[in-house]
Amino acid sequence: MQALKIAFSIVRRMRKIFLNRSQKQRKKRLMTALDRRMFLKAATVAGCSTAAGLAWGLPHPAKQLDAFRTVSATDRKRILEAGDRYLSQAPLTITAFPTKRSAGGLHDFYSQADYFWPNPKNPDGPYANRDGQSNPDNFNDHRKVMVALSIQMPALTAAWVLTEDPRYAQKACDHLRAWFVTSETRMNPNLMFSQAIQGVSTGRSIGIIDTLHLVEVARAASFLTPKMLGAADSAAVKAWFASYLDWLCNSERGKGERDTQNNHSMCWALQAAEFARLSDNNAVREEVYRRYKEILLPDQLAADGSFPKELARTKPYSYSIFNFDVMAGLCQSLKGLAPDPPAFKLPDGRGLSKAAEFIYPFLKDKGAWKWAKDVEHFDALPVRSPGLLFAGLAAHEEKYIDLWKTLNPDPTDKEVIRNYPIRQPLLWV
Repeated sequence: MQALKIAFSIVRRMRKIFLNRSQKQRKKRLMTALDRRMFLKAATVAGCSTAAGLAWGLPHPAKQLDAFRTVSATDRKRILEAGDRYLSQAPLTITAFPTKRSAGGLHDFYSQADYFWPNPKNPDGPYANRDGQSNPDNFNDHRKVMVALSIQMPALTAAWVLTEDPRYAQKACDHLRAWFVTSETRMNPNLMFSQAIQGVSTGRSIGIIDTLHLVEVARAASFLTPKMLGAADSAAVKAWFASYLDWLCNSERGKGERDTQNNHSMCWALQAAEFARLSDNNAVREEVYRRYKEILLPDQLAADGSFPKELARTKPYSYSIFNFDVMAGLCQSLKGLAPDPPAFKLPDGRGLSKAAEFIYPFLKDKGAWKWAKDVEHFDALPVRSPGLLFAGLAAHEEKYIDLWKTLNPDPTDKEVIRNYPIRQPLLWV
């Protein structure tokens, strides 16, 4: 009986304390409840708790919510304006742009090597290399429509995530069907004819970097399948990416790109990781993570956090930023594996945080750059680096996130856009 009296006494005291809480405290409690509702709403959009964990890649709901809230507060206006703009844009695929330059067919993606030009000493012979200088006379129509897809479809998906307005999701699904399902307009799931060189090659392994622009498309698709896309079309989209992933991992060209020594291998890894994530291939995700830990980090990242192979290029500033962003995207794509990829570091400290530590001062002040200026497009940089955001979240470095907020999220320079594959971080956090 005495114990019961004590229990009732404790309850009465707790009730009294609660009723005497200040209005400010009650408001804070209400806001916490609302934040929980926001999180649950976002998780519902992602499909289920498991899918949301993979999409956002954050191990704890509170941290996950903080990241989502940070990005949505920064990008909401931008996302909705873009979503409204793209509602009127009809899907357009490579089949609308046939070219006689390609050795492939109507459904085969085709591009020409950026830095190859007619040889003045032999104008009708094989093209010659000018590293860092893009040839404006190249065929770029397939690249243009793929970049347009990579800009529009994820923006529409992000707008749907924020608003649940089905118009955005329906238009995003139209793009997926056109590119990966509809027989008349779909692209073949390989890159046999990318970055061809006139008089030299009909296509090269390093051309696989062109489908880096499908990475955020795959990320966005994971939010739409199967809830908005439907079971049959969802299966077809996943089958397309599974087929492309198989070609990426097992073809001679795919393996050649995988084994390069610079940003190309990092880009291969990001593609393989994200396409495997969409197509539920955890074995490939695990293998990509192993390569990241045992090959990419040791071979590419120096002790000071720089990428020496990128610094040796004719565009060292842009390639350093590019490889940092791709590396950060790779870590974010691999979230859910252990140890936590963004936090992983080698025994000597090399990892995403070390890379961020190196590049941060030069993103904050380009004038501090100590190496040669890029031969092209130096003045158009920097732009908003997703690597700053992902590294800032992983390392709890507010200065990275603060700088990320201030940088331009929508570059207009075509060369910068070509090397800017992650534009909707809302879909990644």
